[in-house]
Amino acid sequence: MPTPVRTGLLLALVAALSFATLGIWGKLAGEVGLGTYQVLAWRFGLVAAALLPLVGRGLSWPQRGPLLGAGVVYVLATFCYFGALGRVTAGATGLLLYLAPAFVILFGWLAGQRPGAARLGAVALAALGLGLVVGVPGAGDRDPLGLALGAGAGALYAAYLLASERWLRGVPPLAATGHLALVGAAAFGALAAARGELGMPEGAAQWGVILGMAALPTLIAVPALYGAVSRLGAARASLLGTLEPLFTVALAFLVLGEPLRPAMLLGGALILAGAALAQGPGGEARPAPAPAPSPLS
Repeated sequence: MPTPVRTGLLLALVAALSFATLGIWGKLAGEVGLGTYQVLAWRFGLVAAALLPLVGRGLSWPQRGPLLGAGVVYVLATFCYFGALGRVTAGATGLLLYLAPAFVILFGWLAGQRPGAARLGAVALAALGLGLVVGVPGAGDRDPLGLALGAGAGALYAAYLLASERWLRGVPPLAATGHLALVGAAAFGALAAARGELGMPEGAAQWGVILGMAALPTLIAVPALYGAVSRLGAARASLLGTLEPLFTVALAFLVLGEPLRPAMLLGGALILAGAALAQGPGGEARPAPAPAPSPLS
């Protein structure tokens, strides 16, 4: 009989594998003539239209507030990600984004949850592996604003995971996904309209990319991530999320024929080791000890 932890591990792996297809869909979107904000607006718009009539009924505005708030944090992280992508390399942007587990642990530490040695070791292994898989900042990554936006994307994604853990406890994952999609559709739709990209997709190729992006990295990945966070916590789920770029590299090899470098294989092994270490004994955060009373109190 599956335990909540085993179910959470499975959901985290499903989320990472499903999110990993986003890069493939993104490349295909460019090849069929879809703009970045156009495809994101349609992706989230279709998901919101499909889910909200089914799972959004009967919710009051106070109940919707946390759902929409988590969506806003996610959209802000996405804005920072694309802002960084326009200023520094994709490798540096991805590395900073996938340092989200370190930010989750830092924010938890500031809130009094001291991480164990195993969790710190897991973050170190995952960060080293990510550097080998997605690349490290180089000569083309000296734009301070670009690096700051990349770090902001990682920090905001960590905040999104923590918000999901604390604000959405007991909320059905599909309801949370529908409201996140509503915020995403409104934000990316406005950006697409401002850039003159908000047009109706044309032909089977464009609709196929949009439907694929709506299905795998949204309708499947986002509820799975919410389920993983609710069972494992934000820190452990985020460390398993570092498998996403590894899955992306594997899919690019299988689907697009992109080569596998030895450094990618070594980095993948380190990421796997970090994800495994985070799930073992000592992977849980511990409450920080209360400070000793002041002699003046």
